[in-house]
Amino acid sequence: MRHEVWPVVHAERAALAADLSRVPRARWSTPSLCPGWDVHDVLAHLVDDARTTRLGFLRGLVAARLDFDALNARGIARERAEDPQRTLARFRAVGTRTTSAPAAPATRLVEVFVHGEDIRRPLGLARACPPGPVAVALRHQAATRVSFGGGRERVDGLRLVATDTDLVLGASAEVRGTALALLLAVSGRPVRAGELTGPGSARLTDS
Repeated sequence: MRHEVWPVVHAERAALAADLSRVPRARWSTPSLCPGWDVHDVLAHLVDDARTTRLGFLRGLVAARLDFDALNARGIARERAEDPQRTLARFRAVGTRTTSAPAAPATRLVEVFVHGEDIRRPLGLARACPPGPVAVALRHQAATRVSFGGGRERVDGLRLVATDTDLVLGASAEVRGTALALLLAVSGRPVRAGELTGPGSARLTDS
């Protein structure tokens, strides 16, 4: 699967860089969907994520005393330039890298899709993400515990039905929506009113 993930990741990075090339400097401080981070922070995190290697991740985690929040904060501080355009240039420079922390390949899809929307939605930008790869990311998030960055507890007792691709997960109270909207909600992000429907939708969006 790993060899199939990277072309999608590279395409999503390039698309995000193109979208952000038109954003004025004053808007880079817009709060993102990721709590506590503005859109500039999220982009810096994506730069750091792209530069991360397995060994570098382990060394950094030890230096951060196994505190993932501290590890991420250090990465953002390292990659966030004073001028957002310099951070964007760094993002373009790492756009085709294939290094990663020691994690499942699907996590790379989660990173680019969820963080891409963390940035785009508050800025009023939109992208038609490929539903097949988004569904792969969604399956991963639905099977991963919240404590490890997933959303398994959020979907317990729910039946997720993607309206734009062939994906049905779980049982009981149904939640319908695009794979991307479902991925965001499962990942703990807010979605727009009406993006998710079904008897389980309120439970998922309130979790």
